[in-house]
Amino acid sequence: MEKQHLSSYTNAMQEQYNKVLYGDDQMQAAGRELAQHLLSSKALAGSIITLSGELGAGKTTFSRGFVQACGYVGAVKSPTYTLIERYTTELAEICHLDLYRLEDPEELDFIGFRDLLEADSTLLIEWPERVPAMADLATIKIIIGHRDAESRQLQILAKNSL
Repeated sequence: MEKQHLSSYTNAMQEQYNKVLYGDDQMQAAGRELAQHLLSSKALAGSIITLSGELGAGKTTFSRGFVQACGYVGAVKSPTYTLIERYTTELAEICHLDLYRLEDPEELDFIGFRDLLEADSTLLIEWPERVPAMADLATIKIIIGHRDAESRQLQILAKNSL
């Protein structure tokens, strides 16, 4: 991935990675690559990773690769209707949240969001824009955009060096 150091990004993010991806296989591979990097640098626990992009951009596909790279065997489902899906492996406790259907940020209390933060779980959060305070919590921001019918632009912004 192309790496750029950012010294003045408005949300205090320090590094940026950009890559053009073609198809679901490459999107899952990008998720696996990030998970493997966080695992090898012992930075997985407590990571709060937000995923932004329009419907169908590949947020859940990226998450699927990430969760499977952490040792989960089985289906990785979209948490669109459940708000949260939990995946426990020998390597990590991963919670995949989808805030798209959230009516009010206070609903996070009903799904135990504070407990997840205190438990040092790894959080994958789709649609963080639904809770404005989420931007301050993110350690890594993933932004996925459609370039054309066959490719997507993946941007990864990290608070600390990756």
